[in-house]
Amino acid sequence: MPDVRLIADSGATKAEWCLVGGRRRRTFLTQGISPYFLDAPQIRELLHKELLPSLGGTRIDAVHYYGTGCNAKANAKLVADALKPLFPGVTVTVDNDLLGAARALCGREKGIACILGTGSNSCYYNGLRIVRNSPGLGYVLGDEGSGAYLGRMVVQHYLYGRFDEVLRARFDAMFVTTSTEILDNVYKKPLPNRYLASFTRFLAENRGDDTVEGIIEAGLEDFFVQHVCRYPESRRLPVHFVGGVAHGFRDVVGALCRRHGLKPGRFLKNPMEGLVAYHR
Repeated sequence: MPDVRLIADSGATKAEWCLVGGRRRRTFLTQGISPYFLDAPQIRELLHKELLPSLGGTRIDAVHYYGTGCNAKANAKLVADALKPLFPGVTVTVDNDLLGAARALCGREKGIACILGTGSNSCYYNGLRIVRNSPGLGYVLGDEGSGAYLGRMVVQHYLYGRFDEVLRARFDAMFVTTSTEILDNVYKKPLPNRYLASFTRFLAENRGDDTVEGIIEAGLEDFFVQHVCRYPESRRLPVHFVGGVAHGFRDVVGALCRRHGLKPGRFLKNPMEGLVAYHR
């Protein structure tokens, strides 16, 4: 029988799991797993409820997990400690989501790999490993161009009264919220990055408005200036993108590549297809 591999790609909002054996594959979704917000027992409980019932006792030979926050050794160990009891006797490898993105986008070729999802990140990948990584500072200090970053800009415009009457009415109709509720969600409730990222839907559904286009372009431009353009290799290698923000606003991302003299490469909504190909 062919080896059966369980490949996971987890962001802060959702995790995709793909069971691959020979020509067969099955995909499952669970909540996102962030070691910054969840400890090992919480991760195990989540997967007991949302993943294991779907697997139905299938024999698994290896688990390849790529997740947000796992660039830090302590976080990678935390996730591994959560996974190993769920898959006793199975080889479990835990790597960060950026390596997953690089393998999915570049395969075994050199390139610049960028994540633009709930969070953001980037690296220069030499076809084997990540050689250089612009620091990821999280949604409070960084995450330029991410869903959380763009969502924060939307909320700022709303709370500062920068939307015209039409946009403000559309925002009120879409979210039915108050300034107090927004601030409570950002400062008092868990997973504020995920909450902020939810406001990117407002941008996607109001394309063509000058203010909306300005937010999208400004937020993504910050990502290029602070990260992509700082890689010397970006001038001679393709720049690839993965994530819902990159895929949804790929017209703007592509235009910014050309403005900065860069060659846009692949655009993937999520890395799973590329990861399956890589591990096969």
